[in-house]
Amino acid sequence: MEFSLFNSLYTPHQAYESVDDQWSVEAQRLKNEIAWTIAGDRSGFKYTWATEHHFLTEYSHLSSSEAFLGYLAGVTDRIHLGSGIFNITPPVSHPAKVAEKVAMLDHLSNGRFEFGMGRGSSTTEQRGFGITNPDDTKKMFDEVVPEFKKMWATNDYSFDGEYFSMPPRNVLPKPYSDPHPPMWVAAGNPGTFEKAARMGLGVLCFTTGSPETLKPLIEIYKKNIEHAEPVGDYINDNIMVTSQMLCLEDGQKARDIACNMTSGYQNTLVFHYLDTFPSPEGLPEWPFIIPDPTPKTIEASIEAKLIMVGAPDEVSKSVKAYEDAGADQVCFGMLSSTMPIDIAIEAVETFGKHVITEFDKDPVHRTTRQREAYVAQRGPIEHRSLGRVADKLPVL
Repeated sequence: MEFSLFNSLYTPHQAYESVDDQWSVEAQRLKNEIAWTIAGDRSGFKYTWATEHHFLTEYSHLSSSEAFLGYLAGVTDRIHLGSGIFNITPPVSHPAKVAEKVAMLDHLSNGRFEFGMGRGSSTTEQRGFGITNPDDTKKMFDEVVPEFKKMWATNDYSFDGEYFSMPPRNVLPKPYSDPHPPMWVAAGNPGTFEKAARMGLGVLCFTTGSPETLKPLIEIYKKNIEHAEPVGDYINDNIMVTSQMLCLEDGQKARDIACNMTSGYQNTLVFHYLDTFPSPEGLPEWPFIIPDPTPKTIEASIEAKLIMVGAPDEVSKSVKAYEDAGADQVCFGMLSSTMPIDIAIEAVETFGKHVITEFDKDPVHRTTRQREAYVAQRGPIEHRSLGRVADKLPVL
């Protein structure tokens, strides 16, 4: 079991309360995301995932995640830097530009980049870029994804499709990693889990239920990945599940904070904006606000192993439930709340000290092992594409 963080630059109106200089709020929350991720790097977290969203006031102001990840590449050492996700639909991002920034981040991080892809989960975003039918993004995804490995492997790439076309061009730079970074996709329903597996892609998913509700989806994925026809050069057999965590030596302190960090408001924004996801039956429409948990509901959720809140031994029991369900990685969006940054860093350090050491015994990232296994099976190649091996170039 591996562990990761989720960066979203959540900037709710509560963060502006009692602040004289309101222009500084975004800047401070961005600095908090950086400081928290650096703490995760030194505490044994293996991945961080930076989302990409546009026009979603309060919910996420992290629109240029490639810039954010490029900065993190220079201030971290071991943690892998993932796009969770890059929107790869052509109206939002031309596929060649996506291939370029993936390769650039792979270089800047010395091979620590993880390529997560998605279609966008909000009609607010899709329509902002001229996509009026969300179903069109499925066809866009199917057209674009197989093209990335071709762009990275050839010096004379061209394409003529329904959603994007380009004449012969050399897409540069080529990736630092051999043959390219691990490829992932955001998934939320059984059909997408099966499709991701058959394409050989890792899955990035959220949970609003229990580990048991995820188990059937994980089983679908694991069954189908055995028959994958990868759209990349190799299979990324991985399921990452995003949840929440507050692990403190003082379990009661963790409970008290969990009741008072406006998590209900954040959940409200999820269902308000991410309208291509299914929402719970009977949920009142916006602007109804989901209430924050009470001490009683927090206690019941801890007892049922539904949340990773409390003292380290309590949190470990919940982690074990996800491990038993078959998840390969659990990710925490702790700053998708108004949790104080000092508490978030304390929780990351406490989780690293007590929980990561219990569950993650392998110092090497799972994605790295899978890529290395592919390269070992493939064997050496004579040369790599232009832009990768300088000594193969003619002297001009």
